[in-house]
Amino acid sequence: MAYTAGDTILDDEYNTFVNSSSDPYGYNHFAGPGSGEYGLNQSTISTVSAGGTINASNWNSLFTGLDNIANHTNTSITASSVSAGDTIAIRAALISDLANLAAAVAAGSTGATGGITTGVAAGTTTNSGTWNSTSTIERSVTFADNATMRAFFNAGGYIGVDPATSGSTDGDKDTVFEQLTAAVGNLDIKAHSTARSGSGETQTSFASGTGFHDLGTSYTSMLKLTSDNSGYTSDYIEIFAKLDAAPASATVMTIKMVSSDPAGDDTYTSPNTAGVPANPNECPAMVLNILENHPNDTEGLAAAIRVDSNAPVSNSAS
Repeated sequence: MAYTAGDTILDDEYNTFVNSSSDPYGYNHFAGPGSGEYGLNQSTISTVSAGGTINASNWNSLFTGLDNIANHTNTSITASSVSAGDTIAIRAALISDLANLAAAVAAGSTGATGGITTGVAAGTTTNSGTWNSTSTIERSVTFADNATMRAFFNAGGYIGVDPATSGSTDGDKDTVFEQLTAAVGNLDIKAHSTARSGSGETQTSFASGTGFHDLGTSYTSMLKLTSDNSGYTSDYIEIFAKLDAAPASATVMTIKMVSSDPAGDDTYTSPNTAGVPANPNECPAMVLNILENHPNDTEGLAAAIRVDSNAPVSNSAS
């Protein structure tokens, strides 16, 4: 019998809505551990035995799950509960509700705004001092397992990169890198895209269409900004990201920030008259701040989905 409004739902039809792992996807595939761009790591719903009775409690488990995911993703659906003794009949909008929720999760839950806690510190590394050639800093964030990492991004979470400089501004090169870090703003790596909150300087490259699901085990350049200050247009900051494995099995994301200073500065410093920097050819210590913007449990998820740990990977300046 085909699934038609007005008919009584069959056990195999109910089980498809709960557990299908192919299009059209069932609830467990996009809300449970899932795979790839599907999966929020929520508790799965049990199927019914072949020939078994579909009770109101079964139907309501599915509807409650749908409502929870809809609330988190801000997706409009028409799910509704039933009472004991009701005939468990076809709900005409159920197929489209499932499809819409699966699509929202696959897109990275971009509608989830109130359900995201932003700006949580997830580690900082600072150069030990000034430099005049290259600064390289790497930091990693690690998730408890792949299902958690996948759910973090699928549920609308993102990793933020917030570069800065350390120390006082006493020369043009300090100003150059202060301006470059300010122009980056926050670089937010999401499920399928990357956003830059800053503006200005010369944007040499920007992988705006690249996110967690597009990364591999080699570094991908996410953003390169070059100074637009006269005399320093060869100076730049470039931010990279990579995973420890393919997205289907990864648990670690590593961020690398490379700051480069090919430009020279021959400002006269001896006997260092007033107003002239003592070390005009030195760049400021660079700072790599990593932020965790994580899905929380305020709008339907069972619990917050968080980074498990973070760590420095490398820190060099020359």
